[in-house]
Amino acid sequence: MTPTVVKANQITPAFTTGSMNATTTTEQTVTETISQKVYGGETQSWSGTNVTPSGSITASDTTFSVTDAGEDFQLEITTRSADSDTGLVLIETIDIERDIETTATTTSLSVFSQ
Repeated sequence: MTPTVVKANQITPAFTTGSMNATTTTEQTVTETISQKVYGGETQSWSGTNVTPSGSITASDTTFSVTDAGEDFQLEITTRSADSDTGLVLIETIDIERDIETTATTTSLSVFSQ
């Protein structure tokens, strides 16, 4: 195989004025993940009408009976126990995933003369 010689000729521009337009478009997608946990404290509550507890309302063996038979009654018991390690109660978990898309366009004009 024989090497080939390559030569380049010098070129001198022969213009006096000119302009150039350039447009650049950039597209970007950002994927965002937000994880949020809402904590609260331990709570125990009791509310009702026309009911009578057999003992302390916080005792696990307490029973409730209707005070006036035949009358309307209501009983609501809410217990939210805390984690034994942290002392907190996880109340709510919020997970949000979203994509944010942006497009930027830049246009430039260059004018030159000799």
